[in-house]
Amino acid sequence: MLTLVWTILVVSALLLIVLILMHSPKGDGIAGIGNAAQMFSSQKSAEQGLNKLTAIIALVFLVCVFLLGFGIIR
Repeated sequence: MLTLVWTILVVSALLLIVLILMHSPKGDGIAGIGNAAQMFSSQKSAEQGLNKLTAIIALVFLVCVFLLGFGIIR
């Protein structure tokens, strides 16, 4: 059981890294000078789905951390 929780923890950590890197940046940066930021706007539905998936994977990660950290799983 301990090996399973550790495996889920590692896989969810790697998925979190990938999902967070896939998010579009929220700031305009230097593109905000000439209103060039609107040229690269993303789709809202894809961003909402990515946010939900990231939240679910983060919740799985936190549950695994608490299970291992408090010694519930031995």
